Parts: sequence; C-alpha cells; structure tokens
Amino acid sequence: MTQACNTRYNILRVAVPIRLHCLFDYFAPENSFHTDFKPGMRVLVPFGRGQKVAFLIECVSHSNIDSHKLKPIIAILDAQPLLSAHDVRLLQWVSRYYHHPLGDVYTTALPALLRQGKVAALPVEECYALTALGMATDSEQLKRAPKQKALLEKFQKHACYLSAAALSNGDEKWRSALKPLLEKSLLEVAIPSIEALPADALMRNEALISNPQQHAAIDKVCDSLGQFGVFLLEGVTGSGKTEVYLQIIHTVLQQQQQVLVLVPEITLTPQLEARFRQRFSVDIAVTHSKLTDKQRNIAWLKMQQGMCSIMLGTRSALFTPLKNPGLIILDEEHDASFKQQEGCRFSARDVAVVRGKMLGIPVLLGSATPSLESFHNVNQGRYQLLHLPLRAGNATPPTFQLLDIRNKKMQEGLSAMLIAEIKDTLAKNEQVLLFLNRRGFAPTLICHGCGWVMRCSQCDANMVIHAHERRLRCHHCAYEHQLLESCPACITGQLMPLGLGTERVENVLTSLFADKVIVRLDRDSTKHKGSLERYLAQINDGHADIILGTQMLAKGHHFSQVTLVVMLDVDSGLFSIDFHAAERLAQLIVQVSGRAGREQKPGKVILQTRQPEHPLLLTLIKRGYKAFATIALSERQEALLPPFSYHILLRVQANNEDLAKQFLHTVLNLAHNSQHSTCELHTDILGPVPAPMARRAGLYRYQLLFQNQKRQVLHQFIDRLLPEIYKINRSFSVSWSLDVDPVDLF
Repeated sequence: MTQACNTRYNILRVAVPIRLHCLFDYFAPENSFHTDFKPGMRVLVPFGRGQKVAFLIECVSHSNIDSHKLKPIIAILDAQPLLSAHDVRLLQWVSRYYHHPLGDVYTTALPALLRQGKVAALPVEECYALTALGMATDSEQLKRAPKQKALLEKFQKHACYLSAAALSNGDEKWRSALKPLLEKSLLEVAIPSIEALPADALMRNEALISNPQQHAAIDKVCDSLGQFGVFLLEGVTGSGKTEVYLQIIHTVLQQQQQVLVLVPEITLTPQLEARFRQRFSVDIAVTHSKLTDKQRNIAWLKMQQGMCSIMLGTRSALFTPLKNPGLIILDEEHDASFKQQEGCRFSARDVAVVRGKMLGIPVLLGSATPSLESFHNVNQGRYQLLHLPLRAGNATPPTFQLLDIRNKKMQEGLSAMLIAEIKDTLAKNEQVLLFLNRRGFAPTLICHGCGWVMRCSQCDANMVIHAHERRLRCHHCAYEHQLLESCPACITGQLMPLGLGTERVENVLTSLFADKVIVRLDRDSTKHKGSLERYLAQINDGHADIILGTQMLAKGHHFSQVTLVVMLDVDSGLFSIDFHAAERLAQLIVQVSGRAGREQKPGKVILQTRQPEHPLLLTLIKRGYKAFATIALSERQEALLPPFSYHILLRVQANNEDLAKQFLHTVLNLAHNSQHSTCELHTDILGPVPAPMARRAGLYRYQLLFQNQKRQVLHQFIDRLLPEIYKINRSFSVSWSLDVDPVDLF
C-alpha cells in the first residue's frame, strides 16, 4: 500500500522511466525528515553511469537489496507531490492493465519539461481585476479619457480578471490606460483562481435554445454530477452535440469545478477552442503536440493548481491533474486517434472511464458514429445512451446517392454525372466538398512498358508521387527520392502515375472549373503554422467554391454553405484483412456525409462506387449507422471477435527477419507450456505471422495475437508470460511491444 514516510521508513522505492517492470530502492538523503517524502514526488537518482528523474512510489523500512549496494537519492525535486493520490492510483492501474513499466507510464503523464526535472513553477503572470469600486463605476465618468474608459468597459464586460497576455491580444497600448485605473482603485492586481469567479461571471454569450432531445440529455448528465456514470451521447451529424457539452460545462463551472475535454485530432482544436472562448469567460488551457514544451507545461500546471477551469486537448491531455475535477468529455469517442500507438499503448477513452470512476465524476462520450464497443457497453447496461436524432435548427438530413461508375468514362476519378452535379451546385453559389483519403498526386509510379513499380527501399510499400515538388515519398517512413524520368528496369518504358491522390484531383478540378476557388486540405497543404486556420476561415467566409481534402475534413467542421459532399472512392475500404475495417468505413462515410446541408439549404451526398450492391453501403444509406452497428455486432459475436472476446497483440521488429520469427516462436513455446501447467480457460494464440506491412523503415515486423473470452484470464496469462519474455529478449537483437485491446493490426 502506498504510504508517506515516517522515521522508520528510510528507503525510497522509486519508478525509473525505463522499459523494465520493476521498482528501484534508494536511501533517503541524510538529515532528511519523514515529512519530506510523499508518493508522487519527483526525485533525482543515480542510475548506471548517469542520473535520471524518477518518481517516488512508496517508502519502506527494508529492502531485498544488500544495503551496501543501495545508493542515496541525489535530490528531491518537489516540495509537494505533483500528482494526487487519485492520479497515482490511476497510473498504477494503467501500468497493470497495459502491462507497461510504471516509470514509463509516469513519463506519459507529465509534460516534457517536468520529465526533464525542471522546476514545477508557473512563470509570474500579470493579471488584473475590477475592484468593487470599478464594478460600481459608470464608465461615462471617464469619457474625457477614452483609453481608460475603453479598458474599464473591457473589464466590466468580462467581469473577471484578465491577464497581460489577454490584454495585449486586443490592444498593444493598454498599459498607458492601466496605471491611472490602478491609481484610482478601479482595478487591482489579481491572482487567478477559479474559486474567485462569481457564478454570473462565467458566460460571455448566452446559451442557445436547446430542443427537447438536447434538453433531456443536458438534464440527465447534470443530474448525475458529483457521481460516476458513463453517458454515450449519440447524435446525428449537426445535431448540436457541442451545444450540449457547453451547457453541461456551464453547470460544472457554476459548482467551481474543472472540466477535461478531449478531441481526437489537433485539427479539431482551434474551431472548438474558439467556440468555448466565445461562450465562457473563464481561463481555458489548451494542449496538443503542435504547442511548445513551455506552453504545454504551463497548461498542465494551471490545471493542476486550479488556475484554469477547462482543459481542451488531445489524447496526451488525459492524465493532466485536476485540482477540482467535475467532468470528463471525449468528443468523437469512436476515433482511433484516441489509442496511443507507441510507448504505453493506452486507450484514452477507456482510461477516461476508469479515471471518472476513481474520481467519482461523470464521463460523457460523444459521437455521431459510436464505436461498436460503446454500443456493446450500452447493451450491457454499463453506459447510458443519450440520443439526438434530429439536426439542430431547421437543417434536414442529406439525401444519398450511390453513383455506379462501372464501365463509365472517368476524368481523373470524376465521372461525367458527378461533374454535372458539381456544376449545378456551383451555379447556385453553394459549396462542394470532395473527399479522397489519399494525399499526394498518385499512390503509384508504374512503367507502362514492363510493369515496374517504384517501391520504397525501406518498406513494403509503393512510393507516392508528389508532383508539385517533383518528389517520390514513402508515407510510412518518410524516405524520399527525386521523381524519375525513365524506367530503371527497361530504360525505354514510359513511366506514368497510377491511382488518385488529392494533388491529381486538384489539377483536374482546376482545369474543369478555372473560374472557381479550390481549397485543398491535407497534411501537405496545411503543414505550415496557421495555414489550416486560414483555409478554414476562407471556407467559412464563403471565399472558396470547391473544398478537396482527406480525413481532416471528416469530422467536427461546420461548413454552413456546403450542400454537396462527394466521396470519390469508397471501394478501397470495402476489402481489408482487418476486422475493424467495415466499422471504420461506415463511420467515415457518415462523418464525411455530415458536412452536407448543415444550415437551411438541403444537402446531398454522392458516393462513387463500383460496388453499388454492397450490403454495408445499402444498410448505411437505407437504414442508418445504428442498423449497421447492430448487424456488425451480431457478426462479431458469431466470430467471437471484440467486444465479445479480448485481444493482446505482441509485436516484434528486427533488422533480421529470422531473428524476429525465432523470437516469436520462442514466446509461442513458452506460452504453450504456461497453458499446459494451468487449468484456466484456454487462451487462443494466433501466429506468428508477418504484420500486414511486413517491412517498415528497414525493420522486419512479425506479431503474435492472444485471444480469450475472459479479460481477467487473458491478463493473468500475460502476467505469467511477461517475465519469461524479458529473459529471452536478452539473447535476441529485437524490439517488442505489447498492445492491449489493439485497434490496428499494422
């Protein structure tokens, strides 16, 4: 049991951020007191030939290591623990469930600067607030000092403190007006704290009027505040899920509690952040990988110290300490981006539910296309379903059309009928959105003479043509090569692009609609800072006619003038070896379709396909996503696939293919021996087999899949197997990882 030290406990047991499932013992420094040490603190320890920042787990009175081998810690880095007892308990659960070393889990939870041992202190931030006199003063009394009048009115409008940074955003010359207002006692220096905010000062703008379904969802969650419960908010695209979030958050803020809001993609953050800032006057922390280490550190500390009321972030924000936790929200809960794919491979959705349970607060999961696992949890009574069946306002659902392109003449992926539809839409001064989940010019460079294909030298993948840069690029390892002029195999053959990418479609659109503004949104066109925000503003201001893009267009965006949405190639997702593929395609179709007709004008969705009779497409169009999910769950149950069984995937990669295979065969033998020695429910072991991409970045990749219908039995099996895997790893030059509840078999 974790405990604080007393005078009898002079040995510190710490977690060091390395890939070993063990803790390390150190002597407490001389002349230290028992009150100096508490679990959750950072300490600096000697480790090997260097030093590492480690995390105090517990204090003990004796060690299994000979005392003469123990070293004292070098320094205590924190006067108080950075993590609460709840936070420590959560990280220990994550370590156990995902079978990942505890020290490495701690580093996942902390921002980079704190992992490096930097002081956990916020920079001094200038903040100012109205005094009681300032609140009561009529700004007209300052009409002869217009700058002072404007600044006072700004504070009176916000009715809370404002930081120097916030003031600088609006007026670089505000300081000249600040000094006289301070001297007149109309303003004062303030220390930010969410407890200091009066309830009537939380809102900048009034809430929208909710429809009966939204109102019911809001009441249901608000009635459960202060206790654990998981709510699945299933709302059709455009049904006003964000408004539901905002109104529930307002109730949480009135109780002076904090809210953690997670989104799957950085691209969704600016739009959602703007919506939150328009509604609330409280401080909002934002964190994602595009911010600097300093910015992320400040956001983490502000939430930990209770100086911010709302954190909006991506997957990594999940572990941020909350001084006054009140609610956790996951928007687009179905998204695979919530699953970490390196290091500690946790699922942000699943860990959020566990965290909510530990904290005794509700967790709200929102999506137009909930994951099959979440629907299953609703069926099992673990989650409560909240349904928003109607689009907000007067918007109506779009109509669907399956456009059969078999034997049709195509113009770089566009059929004649589709081109006519685009022309008709543009003639009405409405916007068109075209979706193709493949960036670059073309996915393959092929020789028309001999059939040679340009492959990546490091991966089992084709090189993608980027015509604008005249480069060939591998989208898996980033290897690049200049665009070839002649076939290296037959010399004389003609090299030509095969397949479609967004660049190629953009070229044909430019030639067909020369007088129209075309905006392409993909990872290539938005790689420069601020470019995505500029493009989105251009679209929303009506200064774009055709929007072409990849998956970053699929969710969250509200394009009010888009009435025609086109998916150029839905067939590529219909045939896959991964059992998740059908679910992902159905979610993608519904999410992309949801961009059409979100305002007064009706929307239309066209799916170009060579499989117009495919059951998945017909079910989605005629009966909706819920019907698809019901069928898909039934099929999974028959096949005993998740969520009706549980998976743990062991991945191995090595420079030598034989070594990777030998390692997994050794693990397989150990696993069989382990099963023979116990009487527990049999665990199925599938493999070893090559990964779907057997070679990536020069490494050969193989995998072994463990499957059991009982989660606990499967984890007990892995607990027994892991120590044996660590032993054999010493004699193999391989790297390996465990993926619990994998969402990809790559």
